[in-house]
Amino acid sequence: MHLLLVEDDDMLGEAVCDGARQSGWSIDRVGNASAARIALIDHTYAAVLLDLGLPGGESGLTVLRSMRSRYDPTPVLILTARDQLSERIHGLDAGADDYLVKPFQFDELWARVRSVIRRSQGRVIPVFTRGDVTVDRSRRVVTKAGVDVLLSAHEYRTLLALLERPGHVVTRDQLQDVVYGTASVVESNTIAVFIHQLRRKLGDDLIRTVHGHGYVVDQAPP
Repeated sequence: MHLLLVEDDDMLGEAVCDGARQSGWSIDRVGNASAARIALIDHTYAAVLLDLGLPGGESGLTVLRSMRSRYDPTPVLILTARDQLSERIHGLDAGADDYLVKPFQFDELWARVRSVIRRSQGRVIPVFTRGDVTVDRSRRVVTKAGVDVLLSAHEYRTLLALLERPGHVVTRDQLQDVVYGTASVVESNTIAVFIHQLRRKLGDDLIRTVHGHGYVVDQAPP
């Protein structure tokens, strides 16, 4: 299991990372919202431990809202010193899976991490199938003709964005927002590169180009 900790307090951050490794998890740690967004785009995590009070003018809620706007279902456990009911409600409404107030006992922290991961694995998440290509979202596994296909995190999110809108044209800008977030600036041909890689790995007939508009995965036949 690979976790992401978003925490700017060095002492607490090191203690959480040490505890995670002792519990058998690998863990990355970042200290601000910008670094968190980059980590979440570049990697896949089993869960995110998210502090709300971050430096730089952006809170943990910004990170959480960015994740959910990109259809990132990774479970999020908020860690915060803010104990007001209104703060907990804001976090849960923004898409958090659980909430733990500082200071906390580490045994409870790991129990809650295990709980949010179990709940996420138990969700009914659709399996997408188009021809001989299958995407199992619960396991984040893509296969072609029964053989696992390795996709980058960017390619995977691009593919999901198209599969979740079957029969609908998705523009380059919409795909860019899903893959990178609305505040990101990327090269104009980046999405075209991901589409090219997906076609190379999964077949030319999966994704259709609608010239001047965007890309589409056709609806599955009845």
